[in-house]
Amino acid sequence: MIVRQFINWIRTAPAGERAEATRALARAWLISDLSTDDRIAAEGALLMQLDDPSPLVRQAMAEAFARSTDAPASIVRALSADQPTVALPVLEHSPLLIDADLVDLVATGNHEVQCAVARRIALPVSVCAAIAEVGCAAAALELIENPNAELAPFSWDRIVERHGHLAAIREAMLVLDDLPSATRAALVAKLSETLAQFVVARNWLSADRAERIALEARDRSTMNIASRSRGEDMQGLVRHLRITGQLTAGLILRALLSSNLDLFDAALAELADLPLARVTALLHDRGGNSLHALLRRAGLPEATFAAFQVALDACHEQGFVDSDDGAVRLRRRMVERVLTHCETDRGVTEPLMVLLRRFATESAREEARLFCDELVADDAIDPVYGDLIAA
Repeated sequence: MIVRQFINWIRTAPAGERAEATRALARAWLISDLSTDDRIAAEGALLMQLDDPSPLVRQAMAEAFARSTDAPASIVRALSADQPTVALPVLEHSPLLIDADLVDLVATGNHEVQCAVARRIALPVSVCAAIAEVGCAAAALELIENPNAELAPFSWDRIVERHGHLAAIREAMLVLDDLPSATRAALVAKLSETLAQFVVARNWLSADRAERIALEARDRSTMNIASRSRGEDMQGLVRHLRITGQLTAGLILRALLSSNLDLFDAALAELADLPLARVTALLHDRGGNSLHALLRRAGLPEATFAAFQVALDACHEQGFVDSDDGAVRLRRRMVERVLTHCETDRGVTEPLMVLLRRFATESAREEARLFCDELVADDAIDPVYGDLIAA
């Protein structure tokens, strides 16, 4: 009887009143102890309201059913395909939408729909993959900032590929502690490329010089990322560097001259297609033949073999680095030792000498900066120490 009266009344009622009445009927369907006949009649009336010309009515129904597991599934699915002002509460909260529904909505919806799906509390791998593949930049940002999103490595990479040129995306991703190292390296590459294009467009630098500076900055950032990578994360990073053409002899030599033996070993294992344990064992052979054979199998230029040998010997002599910055910066003594040896080696090519001279300049400047930082720190400590003595 009540449902019959409701149907007769809404035919002439204003939109605002229809919306409030529909909200009340939806709540009654959820929480009232209705008989079977009344429940069937109420559901029929609510289904009829899906055709109401006013979005206020459908929005009121969406808000009432959005978070409920007991809402009529057919009504929820219809509301999810409605215009964004109606669909958003359901898209963001409804537990009745299955993964396939959400993937389809992401593929066919606008940016508001995609963002609403990206904010869901439970967001499985398949839905995250859909947003990464076709979602707008705003949806990708919502996904990155959603702590409940389950992103596979390929989804991270796809976001970088499609939106990595945007500063907001890069900043949101780089602050994540559990971001895969390979993805972090891809972001750095995007940033280097963006900055190089910017300075060239402004005529601040020539294209060649901007590219060289960007590549050097990218390599230094890669060393920073690698210093925090271990195990499978390191292997994923090295694999990414090889696929993208960044795993060059110059980068591998930089790793060795920075005492990052983990990256050095992993890089040679990747290029030589050998187990990491086998490569590590060969590199502990001080005779030199094993290293040369390994470098040759890895496809590195033979002109670099002497530099790698001298650098590895120096690295073994000084042992593992134990400092605040880890195996990140070039070691000046090691660089100068390799440079001195190569200056008297007729088999060394000019490009290698240019690279080593750049390494020498970089390491000298870095050492000078650290020295100045220590002096400033000492000056800050001395007055405090004097005050303590006077007291």
